[in-house]
Amino acid sequence: MTENIDHDRLFKELISTFFIEFIELFFPQVLEYIDTESIIFLDKEIFTDVTAGDKYETDLIAKVKFLGQPSYFVIHIEAESGARAKFNQRMFRYFARLDEKLDLPIYPIVIFSYDSPKTVAVNNYQINFPDFQVLKFNYQVVQLNQLNWRDFLTRANPVASALMSKMRIAPEDRPKVKAECLRLLVTLKLNPAKMQLISGFIDTYLRLNKLEKEKFQTEIGTLIKEEKEEVMQIVTSWMEEGIEKGIERGIERGIEREKNLIIRLINRKFGQINLELETKIRSLNIEIIETLGEAIFDLDTVEDLQNWLGTQI
Repeated sequence: MTENIDHDRLFKELISTFFIEFIELFFPQVLEYIDTESIIFLDKEIFTDVTAGDKYETDLIAKVKFLGQPSYFVIHIEAESGARAKFNQRMFRYFARLDEKLDLPIYPIVIFSYDSPKTVAVNNYQINFPDFQVLKFNYQVVQLNQLNWRDFLTRANPVASALMSKMRIAPEDRPKVKAECLRLLVTLKLNPAKMQLISGFIDTYLRLNKLEKEKFQTEIGTLIKEEKEEVMQIVTSWMEEGIEKGIERGIERGIEREKNLIIRLINRKFGQINLELETKIRSLNIEIIETLGEAIFDLDTVEDLQNWLGTQI
C-alpha cells in the first residue's frame, strides 16, 4: 500500500525552518540586499478562484526588510508536488492578490518537486496582443528534477542535504544518494530536532528496496569512521521508529479484528443492528470490547445490549 505523503507540508516545514539556507542555496543574490534578522512569516492567505470556485492556500509568505533600509518586501514561496495546467496563471493571481492586500514588493518563487514531466517548467505568465504586450509576469523557479544531485555534494547547507533526495537521480544511484545526503547532514552538526526533520525528509523520499538497502549499507561502509558512526545512529533510529510503527499498526489491526468479531457475534445473535449502535460499539476501548465479548452470551435482546452499554460508557 502506498503511503500518503503531504508533500506540500513537508516542503513548507523544511523551507520555513531553513529559510535563509534555502535562499542562500538557490538565490544567493538576494542575500546581498536582505536583512536576515528581519524575517516575519505571515499567516497563509486563502484565495478563491473566481472561475472554478476552488480555494487555494499560499504556502509560505515571509516579510523581510531591505538591508540597511526601513522598507520591507515580501518573499512568496509556493511548493508544488504536481504539474498543473495553467499554474503560471495561478501564480500571477496569487501575486496580484498579495500585491493588493500587502501593498509591498513581492519576490515570487516556485519549487517544483514532481518527478515528471522532466521538461523545463514555465517561469512566467504573459498576455499579448498582435500589436503590443500587455503583461509579462516572471517568477523564480527551482525545478528539482532538472538539478543534478552531484552538484550539491559539497554544499554545507541543510537544504541541499534534504533536497538532493528529490533531484535528478539515476535509479542505480539511489542508495549512494541516500548515503551522501546523510553524510552531508552529519557534517552540519545541527541540533537534534533539525537533524530529525532533515533525516525524516530524506527517508521519506528515498525509500529503498531490499537490494538497494544492501547497496546503501555498502556505501555507508566507505565513509570515514566519525561520519559512519553518526549516519548509523540515524539509520538505527529509523529502524527503531519503523519497528514501533509496525507494532502500533499490528495492535490497531488486532483491535479492529476483535471489534469486527464482536459485531458479527451480535448480528448473529440479535439480527442486523443499526448503524448508530454499531458505531457506538466500535468506539469502545479494547478493555470494554473484551468485557463485551464475555457478557454477550448473557444478553438476550438488543435492549439488554443497549442497557449493558449504558452501564459501561
